[in-house]
Amino acid sequence: MVEQVEAIDAAVPALNLRREELADIELQLFLDALLRYGGYDFRNYNQSALRRRIADAMRSENIATISGLQDRLLHDERALATFLVSMSGGTSSLFHDPSFLQAFATNVVPLLQTYSFIRIWVPGSGTGGDAYSLAAILKENGLLEKTIIYATCVNDVTTAVAKAGFYEHRSEADFVALARRAGIVEPLSRYFDVRETYATPLEELRAGVMFARHNPVEDGSINEFHAIVARGILPLFNGAVQYRLHKLFFDSLMHLGFLGLGQHESLANTVHERAFRQVVPDQPIFRRMR
Repeated sequence: MVEQVEAIDAAVPALNLRREELADIELQLFLDALLRYGGYDFRNYNQSALRRRIADAMRSENIATISGLQDRLLHDERALATFLVSMSGGTSSLFHDPSFLQAFATNVVPLLQTYSFIRIWVPGSGTGGDAYSLAAILKENGLLEKTIIYATCVNDVTTAVAKAGFYEHRSEADFVALARRAGIVEPLSRYFDVRETYATPLEELRAGVMFARHNPVEDGSINEFHAIVARGILPLFNGAVQYRLHKLFFDSLMHLGFLGLGQHESLANTVHERAFRQVVPDQPIFRRMR
């Protein structure tokens, strides 16, 4: 018996050499399980972004391994819903990037006013923060009544959260300051029910936003748009999918339409780079010129 224990102890270092492979095996099993269980496909995600979000979920759930997280998500619907929302991309708060919104209001909105009807697409809209923020900007400038904002999410869970339209903030004063920096001048009570720690869009604002499920990795264009605001979605995916998304946005954008990307995103070195002109030097807002 002693000899057997010693032999097992001697074999442990050889097993430890495979520990580096274990995380990769767990990750593959994790992705396969989510795909088979609910059709949630994260196989084309950027590996760094994917592992970072999984690590965040493990910390949040106080779980030490990917296998443990897999077990939790498959047997705890709330944990799964939370994870799906975290993987959806998009902005989870209102007026998250006020400098972008202010640039959009100043440089894009005046040109949109020339159209009799306006279509805007927010792909990978996450929980809808950008969509409702844009709706407020358009309402401020008298355009929401002739605009439909299509806000699409990659799964039904995130779509449901976005439709609920519940957005937390640190304080009402902080929320007001963000809105002012984004270019909102009118009282926020025109657009939101604002409380000390959260805000929800009013019905008139909700009427201008249409939420639906759309997977940009697999699904085609849903319309021709005057503007597409796709902030934070491209870095989620690997290079092959990014190429597809750039083509999808190009094909979905009308001539002289606008494309808004996330901070630190650009069209440099993309297949359609020469078809666009950057509208604002310090903001990722581009106009399709051909």
